[in-house]
Amino acid sequence: MYFTDRGIEELESRRGEEEVSFAWLAEQLRTFVDLNPEFETPVERLATWLARLDDEEE
Repeated sequence: MYFTDRGIEELESRRGEEEVSFAWLAEQLRTFVDLNPEFETPVERLATWLARLDDEEE
């Protein structure tokens, strides 16, 4: 288990029943990066990965 799995499990247990929009998620990610600029690159990579999930692999 990766350390990040704990946070993911907490997110799922606390908010797993909620429905959110990608607009809401994007705003939360912006707020997080504003408060924690050292995480800009990982958040950018996550956002890009989520945005491209449906792209055909080359």
